[in-house]
Amino acid sequence: MENLERAEIYISGRVQGVYFRAFTQEKAFNLGISGYVMNLPDGRVFTVAEGTHDAIVAFISDLKTGPTMANVTDIEISCSEGTGEFSGFSIRR
Repeated sequence: MENLERAEIYISGRVQGVYFRAFTQEKAFNLGISGYVMNLPDGRVFTVAEGTHDAIVAFISDLKTGPTMANVTDIEISCSEGTGEFSGFSIRR
């Protein structure tokens, strides 16, 4: 079995109010990724994602594009070993 990887990702741009969190949750579900996504007070979106290396790479690629109405201008990624603490992928408020 492949090792679990964790990515903490900050997404900047026009990413709030444009279906970004629901888009992120849908992509995570389709890729078998667990974790969460939330809006930040500074206008960015933050997500913690855990999954296989290939799933995390595909997930990050999806986030760089975002949903149709979004305009991603920057993405910051910090990777580490997965913890296995999540049982699904949720939207946090």
